[in-house]
Amino acid sequence: MTSSELLDYCMGKPGAEQSTQNQLGANQIKVGGVMFAMFCDCQGHEAVSLKTSTGMAGKLRAEHTCILPGKNLNKAHWNTVVLDGTLPDSQFYSLIDSSYQTVVSGLEEHLRQEIGN
Repeated sequence: MTSSELLDYCMGKPGAEQSTQNQLGANQIKVGGVMFAMFCDCQGHEAVSLKTSTGMAGKLRAEHTCILPGKNLNKAHWNTVVLDGTLPDSQFYSLIDSSYQTVVSGLEEHLRQEIGN
């Protein structure tokens, strides 16, 4: 899985918008103005940071060596996944879907209606 394939998948989500206006210089993907994915460099490797529940964050890190605490983010709610080829593609899609849904579910009702969720 490449970062461009993951970016395309993220941008296919209803209401997804891309932003690079941040102090980290990372590529942020937002819905309703709230970030659900961030493409960045992690120790010289391409990576994507995704939002997750507190309980799931630690579980994923324990199960996969390519999943690390969120780089430059709240480590209780964010994981950074290094694109090293060890995580199955289906898992990436699942993690992106979960991150997106987590953010959308926290949006105000009028914003959810605007994006069609």
